[in-house]
Amino acid sequence: MSDLAIRTEGFAGCITLSRPKQLNALTHEMCLKIEAALDSWRHEDAVGLVVVDAVGKSFCAGGDIQEMYRKGIAGNFEYGRRYWRDEYRLNAKLARYPKPIVTFLRGYVMGGGVGIGCHASHRIVGESSRIAMPECTIGLVPDVGGSHLLSRSPGHTGEFLAMTGERLEAEDAIYAGFADRFVPEADWPDARRELVASGVTTSVDRNSTDRGKGALARNRADIDRHFKGRTPAAIVASLHDCGDSFARECLKRMSGNSPLSMACACELVRRQRAVDSIEEALDLEFRFVYRSAEWGEFLEGIRARLIERGSRPNWRHSCVADVAEDEIAWFLRPLNELALKWDGAA
Repeated sequence: MSDLAIRTEGFAGCITLSRPKQLNALTHEMCLKIEAALDSWRHEDAVGLVVVDAVGKSFCAGGDIQEMYRKGIAGNFEYGRRYWRDEYRLNAKLARYPKPIVTFLRGYVMGGGVGIGCHASHRIVGESSRIAMPECTIGLVPDVGGSHLLSRSPGHTGEFLAMTGERLEAEDAIYAGFADRFVPEADWPDARRELVASGVTTSVDRNSTDRGKGALARNRADIDRHFKGRTPAAIVASLHDCGDSFARECLKRMSGNSPLSMACACELVRRQRAVDSIEEALDLEFRFVYRSAEWGEFLEGIRARLIERGSRPNWRHSCVADVAEDEIAWFLRPLNELALKWDGAA
């Protein structure tokens, strides 16, 4: 089976991720093929919209980063940087696309899955949807434009989601701005058939329902109280001082994450609030990921979490209070001539 099924059906360009055994993890080649399809349909009058879905129980659980690990431990850091350059260019195109893009976000939607699923114009979630940016568990920061989405989440939920990696169910994803509409998954086949047959988005608009408040909205006051802290260290201190069930759960989720990543992720989300464009947002993220394998903790995170599953990562800091402000600034400083280039990207 091919990793992707790309074709036109009726009045729609259709992209189906087809690596169900790998939870549809996104390879470099898949990014390039999706980009080529979008480019080919951009000016094709017969294509009214684009539909992106997936085979299996999950839309996309992230990028296929084990190859980055193999290259990285051999000293080849350019492979990962090239992957991210191409992936981020795709993320920008998805966000800027002139035709509607409808994504059906079944099951896990994480990391790279957010990048291809959550910048679309019509983002559909259902009962099984679980959306997250858990990059701090592997020594990265929320990227693929995810930190920009987090910066637009209500109050300080962006810092909370970035530092904890909390998974969002359907109603939470809509509240946080990662999705638009809840459509019962039993109705997805009919909605998709109407999209293809009509080339307009009326079917998903009509079939969406209100799920009410989720855990994120219910916990908003607690989130804002703790995660408004001036520094990541102040956030953690506030959680420790409180000690209620919400605070304990946050600390538990953060306990295995990279302190460096959490500190940089918090700063990144806050910087993104002053950023207007998706291109600027991706440029900020690229500053960190460019340095993450050669000088950061990305390779150690992959070793512990994916290669030697169950082992504890040897992070360079024991807690976020040990991460100096100048270290955060170093990882997020401009790349100058190495920065992303956007000429013709969109």
